[in-house]
Amino acid sequence: MPLDAMNEYDDDALLALYARGDAGAARALTARLGPRVFSHAQRLLSDRAEAEDVTQEALLRLWRIAADWRTGEAKVTTWLYRVTANLCTDRLRKRRGTDLDAVPEIRDERPSVEETMQQRARAGALQAALMQLPERQRQAVVLRHIEGLGNPEIAGIMDLGTRAVESLTARGKKALEALLLGQREELGLHDDT
Repeated sequence: MPLDAMNEYDDDALLALYARGDAGAARALTARLGPRVFSHAQRLLSDRAEAEDVTQEALLRLWRIAADWRTGEAKVTTWLYRVTANLCTDRLRKRRGTDLDAVPEIRDERPSVEETMQQRARAGALQAALMQLPERQRQAVVLRHIEGLGNPEIAGIMDLGTRAVESLTARGKKALEALLLGQREELGLHDDT
């Protein structure tokens, strides 16, 4: 049967056809699943040559069990992904020379959900307070304390002298503190924060 005609069959049907001796079904299934298996192995191993080897081994194992495949018990792709993952895990163990289960888990350094929500609340409160400042103070404070620019650079941007920039940022910072003072506890800020 031509390869194009095989595209109409699902994975189970192609595997059954291969089990009955249809080499075209194997080619169609390899063309359909091979790239996905390779991509999965490549992501797990970060090594193209090893991923190619794993892909070949996984597909060989699929061909070996084709005659015993029980349609409807599992999806061919699910089985194939599991075999691929197991083959990759074996290679990683050999590569590291240790049992992966014995290696401690890497600590996740990302902030917790609670910390992320707290940071968003703080950012929202700061933005709301900034919007209450006079425009020039807001611009000076943002350039200095959020963008991290130096006073001479801010002076050039705002077409002011550096003393005027210092005055604007100091007044703006003091006004922000006053605006945010009542929200310290709500925002999880303490005297040392």
